[in-house]
Amino acid sequence: MRFLKLPRSLRQLSTHVLAIALGILLTVSTLQVLPSQAEPAPTVTAGDTSNLIAQRQSPATAAISSTSFVTAAVNRVGTAVVRIDTERTITRRTDPFMEDPFFRRFFGDGFPQQMPSEQLRGLGSGFIIDKSGLVMTNAHVVDKADKVTVRLKDGRTFEGKVQGIDEVTDLAVVKINAGNDLPVAPLGSSTNVQVGDWAIAVGNPLGFDNTVTLGIVSTLKRSSAQVGISDKRLDFIQTDAAINPGNSGGPLLNGQGEVIGINTAIRPDAMGIGFAIPIDKAKAIAAQLQRDGKVAHPYLGVQMLTLTPELAKQNNTDPNSPIQIPEINGVFVMRVVPNSPAASAGIRRGDVILQVDGKAITSAEQLQNVVEDSRLGQVLQVKVQRGNQTQQLSVRTAELQNAT
Repeated sequence: MRFLKLPRSLRQLSTHVLAIALGILLTVSTLQVLPSQAEPAPTVTAGDTSNLIAQRQSPATAAISSTSFVTAAVNRVGTAVVRIDTERTITRRTDPFMEDPFFRRFFGDGFPQQMPSEQLRGLGSGFIIDKSGLVMTNAHVVDKADKVTVRLKDGRTFEGKVQGIDEVTDLAVVKINAGNDLPVAPLGSSTNVQVGDWAIAVGNPLGFDNTVTLGIVSTLKRSSAQVGISDKRLDFIQTDAAINPGNSGGPLLNGQGEVIGINTAIRPDAMGIGFAIPIDKAKAIAAQLQRDGKVAHPYLGVQMLTLTPELAKQNNTDPNSPIQIPEINGVFVMRVVPNSPAASAGIRRGDVILQVDGKAITSAEQLQNVVEDSRLGQVLQVKVQRGNQTQQLSVRTAELQNAT
């Protein structure tokens, strides 16, 4: 009853305090009754901290750990990657005006007798494929070089002797005499490479020694015609790993540190796109270069284009087109090289090649591969369509280097 006799303000304050206390009491009771929804903390016994470490590892640490394979891959092959320096002396032609006998008599002994010369220097990469000192690189790195110097990662330098060059596949083999215990790059297989695999480029881009770039395999079997070098016969591995001048001839590695390709910087306008020669192709070419110093490539002697019905129809509906093309799948002959096997066999411009030895041909790349896999002097039975008629022609392959 004394509570009722308190002033009204004090009674209200007491009511609020009582309500707050009652709320706290109910909350604590609920926490004690309801089961916990959080997992209990892991019990760590003495000497066992594996669970605790796993719990504490942050996403950033996990990401860093996942990239350690690059370090392992580079360490596996790094000492076998070399730098290749080349020197070449070129002689420039004098002004024809100065070669006139009248002016020679006029100037007398003061007339320059020797033609001016200039020394060109080049830079590339390579890797050791045999303990005896065999180095694989690109043909364009050492082609026409008067002097080749091979520098190992440990700083040692050796004079290199070019054992063989194949310009068609842009491959070369160089020999150095440095004993028989050199580090060797482990060669993998490009057959097992898939789009999306890791790609690690190692070399000396732009003169920066021992540089590593990382990317993925962007696509496979990118033909040399698609890349824009029609004088080569290659299907490249395309990657987004940075490949710049100086990288040429260096290895492209997979995630295990195995060589899957040979980097080649062939497109100066390429941004974020690099190309590598598949290592399986390089192995076969390197064996021939070591044995013979060159590689013989058969050829037919035609400039060709992949033909589809859609492409032919587009040509045929053009009122300015000089020729009507059969609307079929095949290889359109755009030009025939004079005095070539194709010319001797009777293949003509405008023909459409349909089959070779009974096998359907649907693309220029396919025809090129069939010819490349044939033997020198082998007679190929080529079925062509000329206008509305088909003809069977016999073409005997010849060596490409003899073509003019």
